[in-house]
Amino acid sequence: MESDRQILLNGMTDIGEIVGEPPYRFRRYLRAEDINKRVQEIAQKIRADYANRNPIFVGVLNGSFIFLADLLRNLAIPCEMDFIKISSYEKAIKSSGAVLMKKDLDADVANRHVVLVEDIVDTGGSVRFLFDHFMKKKPASLAIATLFLKPEVFQIKSHLDYVGFEIPNRFVVGYGLDYGQQWRHLPDLYVLMDEPA
Repeated sequence: MESDRQILLNGMTDIGEIVGEPPYRFRRYLRAEDINKRVQEIAQKIRADYANRNPIFVGVLNGSFIFLADLLRNLAIPCEMDFIKISSYEKAIKSSGAVLMKKDLDADVANRHVVLVEDIVDTGGSVRFLFDHFMKKKPASLAIATLFLKPEVFQIKSHLDYVGFEIPNRFVVGYGLDYGQQWRHLPDLYVLMDEPA
């Protein structure tokens, strides 16, 4: 799947609008229409891979809810969905590294085809935690989809099956991603302009 990824690592393109107040000002980095086009492409690949398999999509709360909703609307195959909630950021702009389970999924995924849907993967600590957690539930298969990947800091050997965009190691908000529960509602992706040391 690596050749299918959209790679946006060559500098931070200035495409306009700034939101927030110092020291947390964010500049628009990726437009909603580009995100939506990529979500449709990912949905097309998943549709081909999971036709007639009735997969269950598990969104990782809170950040993945918009990506998951848009993905499901573009799938056009029978499927189910559920949510799981973990935390590794709280109110920080960098992951603490410690992953806390806040809500397990309700569905029984034993012998089911599961697609875990993440908003963003950076070091991969959360993905490793979730992969191990789900494998104990004995699914028929487990795939991982993420809209955004930060390859500069990705540290684990876990395979990501569907990746939307590779982005620089910068803090981002919008399209479901937040800082302190704010900015999720923005349809575009924004990057923090001046990250504190």
